[in-house]
Amino acid sequence: ISTVVPQLSGNTGLLLDVGMNLDCKPEQLNQFAILGSLYSQHVLNVENPRVGLLNVGEEEGKGNAVLQSTYPLLKENSKINFIGNVEGRDIFNDKVDVTVCDGYTGNVILKLAETVYDIAVRRNVGDDEYFHRFHYENYGGTPVLGVAKPVIIGHGISNDKAFMNMIVTATKMIESDLCNKIKESFTA
Repeated sequence: ISTVVPQLSGNTGLLLDVGMNLDCKPEQLNQFAILGSLYSQHVLNVENPRVGLLNVGEEEGKGNAVLQSTYPLLKENSKINFIGNVEGRDIFNDKVDVTVCDGYTGNVILKLAETVYDIAVRRNVGDDEYFHRFHYENYGGTPVLGVAKPVIIGHGISNDKAFMNMIVTATKMIESDLCNKIKESFTA
């Protein structure tokens, strides 16, 4: 089970996990890559989503023991298009479609992105399309992936626009039969 935030990079970039799983094992990060890839394919219509592992360097041997153990799992995973390690600077551009990290790191990034939006608004540059993707109401809520039915976690201060976007996301998940596709992917 993982939580994901859509549209942090490009028009379809995903970040997962963003808070549900703070301490992760390599196997969980590998599962997050599959979950994010399936969401990207079936909800966001990205044909062959590029998956990156968030790390402190692009080289294969970088990172702590968990990340070093995760890399070969992702590299050998035939269900995803793994492009290697990505760094923090890559999250907000179009280098990857799915960025995989533990929930602690992902939550920090999510809150940082929301703060960037708030600062942009205060400085009168918040009307920029790029910054709008960081406002919680525009992505609505955080889908929980790996459960039997669509679940979207809303922000504590969600307004009508955020609720509407949560419903839009849940509808896309239902119409694409994402939950069953996830189940099939993990039982095959």
